[in-house]
Parts: sequence; C-alpha cells; structure tokens
Amino acid sequence: MKVEQQKDSKQKKIVQIEDLSVSFDGMEVVKHVNIEVNSGEIVGIVGESGSGKSITSLTLMGLLSKQAQVTSGKIIVDGEVLREADRPFDERLYRRFQGSRMSMIFQEPMTSLNPTKKAGVQVDEIVRLHTDLEKEKRYEKVLETFQAVGLKDAKKVYDSYPHQLSGGMRQRVMIAMAVILHPDLIIADEPTTALDVTIQTQIVELLKDINKSEQNAMLFITHDLNLARRICHKVVVMKDGVVVEADETEKIFMHPKEAYTRNLIEAVPSRLKPRVSVKKESNTTVLTVKDLSVYYEDRSNSIFKKKEKQYAVEHVSFDVYEGESLGLVGESGCGKTSLSKAILGMQEHMSGEVSCHVSRPQMIFQDPYSSLNPSKTIGWLLMEPLRAAGILDKKCAMSKADRKAAAYDMLARVGMDEKYFHRLPSELSGGQRQRISIAQALITNPGFIIADEPVSALDVSIQSQVVNMLEDMQEEMGLTYLFIAHDLSVVRHISHRIGVMYLGTMVELAESYELNRHPLHPYTQTLLSAVPVPDPEVSRSRQRIVLEGDIPSPMNPPSGCRFHTRCPYAMDKCKECVPKFKEYEKGHWVACHLLEQ
Repeated sequence: MKVEQQKDSKQKKIVQIEDLSVSFDGMEVVKHVNIEVNSGEIVGIVGESGSGKSITSLTLMGLLSKQAQVTSGKIIVDGEVLREADRPFDERLYRRFQGSRMSMIFQEPMTSLNPTKKAGVQVDEIVRLHTDLEKEKRYEKVLETFQAVGLKDAKKVYDSYPHQLSGGMRQRVMIAMAVILHPDLIIADEPTTALDVTIQTQIVELLKDINKSEQNAMLFITHDLNLARRICHKVVVMKDGVVVEADETEKIFMHPKEAYTRNLIEAVPSRLKPRVSVKKESNTTVLTVKDLSVYYEDRSNSIFKKKEKQYAVEHVSFDVYEGESLGLVGESGCGKTSLSKAILGMQEHMSGEVSCHVSRPQMIFQDPYSSLNPSKTIGWLLMEPLRAAGILDKKCAMSKADRKAAAYDMLARVGMDEKYFHRLPSELSGGQRQRISIAQALITNPGFIIADEPVSALDVSIQSQVVNMLEDMQEEMGLTYLFIAHDLSVVRHISHRIGVMYLGTMVELAESYELNRHPLHPYTQTLLSAVPVPDPEVSRSRQRIVLEGDIPSPMNPPSGCRFHTRCPYAMDKCKECVPKFKEYEKGHWVACHLLEQ
C-alpha cells in the first residue's frame, strides 16, 4: 500500500547518519552506512537477522554496549553532532536527547517494562525526569496520552502492572512512553513482531497517525517487507552491515535494482499463491476431532467453593485426510496450542473425541532453539528418535549403523550437508535449526505432522525456503500436516483447507482457495484484509478492516458469539446466542448469525 508523503515546505533534516561504521572486538558489523530522515517522514530499515539494522538504531540512540566502537562517520540529530568516530561517547549529551528529543519503541515490551512498577508510573517517570510539571499535571498528561494511543480505560491501565495487560496494550504503553514528550525522532525497532495480525494493524495505523499529526521523524526497523511497504515513505535495505539499496518505498518494490532486494521481495509470504483444491491421496481419515472441548480448572477459588471450568477450546470438530495439509489460523488465545496438546494426548482436562489413525504423530515446534537439546550433536538428535521408536517396537529396532545412515539421509533431504552431523544447535543459524527440527520430526516416518508456528521466528527468505521444503517433503513422503499459525499468508499457501479459530471456537472452515476468494465470517474477512497484496494497484483500492479494541481474555470470554465485542456487524442476537457451526456451501462451514438473515 502506498504511503502518502507529507508535503511540507518547512520539512527539515532530523537525522543524518554519515559514513557510519561500528565494530565489536575489531570486527565491523556496520560498514559505511548513510541514512537521512526528515520531519514528517517514516524511513524503514529492512533486512534479515544480522544485517546490522538494530546495531545502527542502537548506535543512533546511544544504547550500544561498551564493547562496541564507532570506527568511522558521525551521527547528527537536529543539527547537533551526537556521535563521531574521533571523539569518545558523551553520555551527558545523549541524556539530554534521550526521552525528550528522541525515543525508542522496542520489540518486546514485556522485557522493556519494569514488571514491579505500574504502567502509568513508568510513563510518569519519563515526564518527571524531563519536565517541571507537578504530580497532578503529570498524571493528567499520562492519562491523556494513554487515550491518544487507544487505551480507552486510561485510569485502569495506569494502575495495572505489565503482566495484567495484553500484548497490544503493553505495546501501546511503550508507544505512549515514546511520544508523551513529542520528540523529534522516534525509533521503532520491530514494534509489531510479537503481536497478532489484527493488533499489528492497529499499531501500524496508530504510528502512521502519530507521524502525520506530530510531523516527527520516524525510523522503522523491520525484517517484514510487507510492513515496511504499508508504513514507510522510504526504505533502506541492509545486508551484512552494508546498505545495498535505498529509495522511495514504491520504487524499491516496483523496480528493485539489487538482486538481494529482489530476492527479499519475492520471498514475501503474500506473494505465495493459495492452494487451489483439497489434495486427497485417498478417502482415508488420518485425524478425527469431534466436539472437542479443553478446559482448565480455576485455581484461584476458595477451597470451600466448587472449582469452575475455564474453556480454552469449546466444541471444535474437524477431520484431516491422508495427504492433505489442514491449516489452523487464529490470534493468541484462540486455543491452537491447547488443541494441538489434546491431539497429542498431552492435555489432562478435555471432553469430546480425538482419534488419530496413525501411530506416534510428531510435532514441529515454533522455536527449535528451545526444543533442541543444546548439549547434544545434530547426529545424536536425529538418531535418538529412531532408538526410542525401536524400544517401543522391538520388531523395528535398528542398529546404530542403520540409525546413523538414516540420519545422514534425512540431513540430505532437508538440504543440509553431512558436516552438520557433529555440530551443536548453537553452531547453526535459525533456519538451519528449524530444518533440523523438521528432520527430527520426520525421521521416524510418522505420516502425520503437527507444525506449530514452524516459520514465525524466521526471516522472510528463510520462511519461504522452509515452506517450500515442507511442501516438497509432503509430496515425496506422502505426509499429512496440521499446520498451525497466525500468519494467514503462509497458511493459505501450504494448506489445502483452512480452519479459522477465535477464542477457542472454530468460526470458519473451507478450502484454501475458496476461503481466500469468498470469506464469509467477519473475522476471516479481517484477517484476509491484513494480508498485504503484491499488486500495488489492488493494494491501494482495497479497504483494510481495522478492529476496535483488544482480544478479550480467554479466561473470561464474551457471551453469545465470542467475536461480537469486536465485530462491526454485531446484532443483539450475537450478544446472547452462540451461532451454530453449519455448512452453508459445499465444504464451507461457518458459525455466524449474519448468514441466518
């Protein structure tokens, strides 16, 4: 989507990064970088992990560690030289700028906010340090800023601790902290990475509105090119610490000059086409889920009271057929994880029926670094599942030599050389670790795989590689997938059918192509509107649906249709009655009162 540049004769240079080089222990990680940001302008820095974009922003903000050295160039903010290669770091000078004239929005607010202090108190501290306002005036200013960033119940948020707020609310608190003193420069470092797509859209629109109204300069750091296209006036592409290309956003996307930029653009998930039809190798059902409910007991109640059930999944039904990929998409708290645990027999409290017709289904986890034993070699990690399977089924027990040969074969299948056999997980990149996680799940030839957010933590180019590899291996090995994710652009590409979940309920289920072409539920329509369109003409003409408010707590869901608190078409009936999950068209199931009209 094209972002309109603010035309202002008074537009001035706020940031000038000139020939900047930064090194750690003599190794240059940022090399001769030049970036300019004007007032009223949002400039994006995009690139994969390790490209140098975050180091550049931290250097600008004066937050680099003491081990880092600026070896060349200088940084100028609003006409004043803050950092220069031939002079030491001036902490006092930076303190004068930090908070009041330039501020930063970090990727993960939970690690940036003090968990022991109330949200309002932390924002108030910024005002107290940089102004002479009295306590009562500061309180009013904080409440006013909270309301301005979309926190409607400002007083409640002020008195809440970070853990009591949702992810979207915490990020809004961080934004309030960044904008409360109306700085000339805001640095946003991956500010939406940890958020669901609907909340992400809200935050993007908020940042655009702040930039337009305040006419400040904004440096937007991201690895998501789709996001950069939506919000940025200009884009700087970095690779290995070097700026490979810089230009107006549309020019970058329509006429990229460098091969690296073209590769990044082509790897964007929204460019991947949805699968056209259901692929059934046979009519065999691999998994049956019927009227499944998963609940947790409320432990906060008194011992004298009956423990209440809090449902994470409620009355969900679907089948998975042999040789197909069924995608499950939904925001945090929709019950995806609880559902996958129930399928694998890892859930204690549940009702309904789960029938898996293959032995020992396997799972690919979101974060391979935490799921792979860091003390074991890749070879051991691949051989161990075969040894464990042999113990369970002695007839199929394999010798150590056979297990080693199978491990080498699986490495080759996931596109990795034999040299990785003796390496540790810490010696691999994020994409390589995810390939090992996939290899570990496939090596016992399970037939059925649950992939839980397998690409969400990867760069876009690596995402594309892993998705394509999963598709190739499905064709080669006759695999069946349950593919769980929150990114609909990835899900619709790899999945033959897609189920959409919201707060523990299934709201829509259809073939991937049909769902993409003709979504019936308002929530599905919202998710699809958040998926960027590669064609700029289509993107400009398409209306994006921005939901109001945050996702309700799964522990206290709304009555009736659970989506009615955010649905733009909600009726009185929606507040009272739970809609039935019915087949309105062949193979197209929906739960919505609007279709009953």
